[in-house]
Amino acid sequence: MGKYFGTDGFRGKAGGALNAEHAYKIGRFLGWYYGQNHTDGNRARIVIGKDTRRSSYMFENALSAGITASGADAFLLHVTTTPSVSFITRDENFDCGIMVSASHNPFYDNGIKLLNGEGEKMEDEVIAEVEKYLDSAEDYIPYAVEDKIGKTEDHYFGRNRYIGYLVSQAMKSFENCRVGIDCANGSAWMIGRAVFDALGAKTNVINNQPDGTNVNKNCGSTHIEGLQKYVVDNMLDVGFAFDGDADRCLAVDEKGNLVNGDKIMYICGKYMKERNQLPNDTVVVTVMSNLGLIKALEKAGIKTEVTDVGDKNVYENMKKNGHALGGEESGHIIFRQHARTGDGILTAIMIMNVMIKTQLPLSLLAKGCEELPQARKNVVIDSKEGTMADPKVIAAIEQCKAELGDSGRMLVRPSGTEPVIRVMSEAVNAQDAIEKVDYVVGAMAASGHLIEIKK
Repeated sequence: MGKYFGTDGFRGKAGGALNAEHAYKIGRFLGWYYGQNHTDGNRARIVIGKDTRRSSYMFENALSAGITASGADAFLLHVTTTPSVSFITRDENFDCGIMVSASHNPFYDNGIKLLNGEGEKMEDEVIAEVEKYLDSAEDYIPYAVEDKIGKTEDHYFGRNRYIGYLVSQAMKSFENCRVGIDCANGSAWMIGRAVFDALGAKTNVINNQPDGTNVNKNCGSTHIEGLQKYVVDNMLDVGFAFDGDADRCLAVDEKGNLVNGDKIMYICGKYMKERNQLPNDTVVVTVMSNLGLIKALEKAGIKTEVTDVGDKNVYENMKKNGHALGGEESGHIIFRQHARTGDGILTAIMIMNVMIKTQLPLSLLAKGCEELPQARKNVVIDSKEGTMADPKVIAAIEQCKAELGDSGRMLVRPSGTEPVIRVMSEAVNAQDAIEKVDYVVGAMAASGHLIEIKK
């Protein structure tokens, strides 16, 4: 990860860690950089989408100003989802795509996600050049003049093409299916209903009235309890919750139970394997996926490959090794034959396909994946490097791993963005998992590294 960009873009408090000048300079660099590839006299073309945060308008305008000032054209999708920007970028041969969103963060944060011409997360070497320009005291990129100055165009109809693409991914009509959708007052607030209505579902939508400050507020995939109650109270067949930019999806079965990303990968992986649609019989997961998922997939004859956290890491593994399905327990699910990023609405469609083709409710489809009890603590420490290298902390971790053996696991990993170490354990019983976490945290405290335990 760079100084500004992490695995999911440049993210921070709008107007603070991430401000309009950052956005303008990012636009300046990208407009100039991709313009170098056009020796035919045509301008570079860059497409921009945004979520519903109040600050997204500011960043959209700053980006387009920078792009056009460098001689490229900016095309505005307006409020849309991250996966739609990815789809339009590659499908319409844009040079690159930009999404303005802080995903599941509160409204006062925002972010800038960069996508290459294939709709994939942008290459690290290009990100490094963007960061170099952001930190440069000298503006070494020339301004376009006269007829070389770029223009900004509305490209709202691109969303309609994306909606049409999503509808085409359904195997059958969703007629008579009672579906609940929690749009998180975010990017899916219009697209979600449009897709499910077009597929014939009896669509019930909540949290689809964004006001610029209510994105993710007590709703969406980070507050699934609202959808759980809504599905039960309204006797729905299934519910789907998205986040602010709709690149993740969590599901709720007809009984109100959460079906997280791990269980979604189990359901879809097993279905694909049984129909010879799972290349290499492999699903790509991250270190945060539950051991119960790995054991359930193994029982179904499916191998797993484990990457570090981040859907970018998952996708890169899938692309390199030819795998078709991967994701995170948080709900970023990638169907590589259909998308280059996690896509919440596409994931919901894929789940519906399995339900309709098998004629089974979601509760039964998820039953084969029994997750192990898990305990987690996020610990603020004095030094990530010093704590992870401390012999007493290392000894505590190794002792817990030895005691758990193959029946559980211990994971201790530093945060990539905070002075925090995440301590997680899974065990056959919940109390054992809690005790293991407490033992490792206790070793950090005894060694003088612990500052506080985050709530």
